[in-house]
Formats: sequence, structure tokens, C-alpha cells
Amino acid sequence: MANDTAKRLLARIRALREAHGLTQEAFAERAGLAYKHYQQVEAGRKFDVRLSTLIKVAEALGLTLSELVDFSAPAVAENRAEYASNPASGKASAGSRQKRTRSKRT
Repeated sequence: MANDTAKRLLARIRALREAHGLTQEAFAERAGLAYKHYQQVEAGRKFDVRLSTLIKVAEALGLTLSELVDFSAPAVAENRAEYASNPASGKASAGSRQKRTRSKRT
């Protein structure tokens, strides 16, 4: 991820994560991602970021994918009050998706 759009997206993800007061490690756990993988993504060292990873990041922030990539929106999520009252909402969404994925494989 070396182009300007990717750099802006990564900066936005970092700003949103920091606005929620989360460390990279805590955020990676909330998003259902391996810490080292997330660390590489946020630093721009991971060049093949999957759509599924971006969806997990968005859900962990309490956003839709389109809200995450909307660069005209403020870096601090407008639904932060809702997110603060239910911080597990992103994690629950990721967990629900993982359960559906597992059931499809069996």
C-alpha cells in the first residue's frame, strides 16, 4: 500500500483507533486480527491488505466499510458515544461473521 489513497486510509485508521483510546494490540484483538498482522497493516508494510481485513477494521471501529473510506468524514467517529456505551459491538460482529464462516466450512 504505497499510493496516496492508501496512506490516507492508514492514517485515518490510526486516528480512529487512537480516538477510541485503543492500543494496536487491543484494537487488533477487537477486530479479530493477529496483532503483528494489524501492526504491519497500520504501518503500511503490508501491501496485500484484503477487503475482509478492512471490513473487520471498520466493524471494530463501529463503522461500515463505506464510512471507513469516507475521507470527507471527521477522523473521530460520530457514533463514538454509541461505541463507548457498547464497545463490544465491533467484536460481536466479527465473532458472528466467524461463526457463519465456520458453519459453512463444515
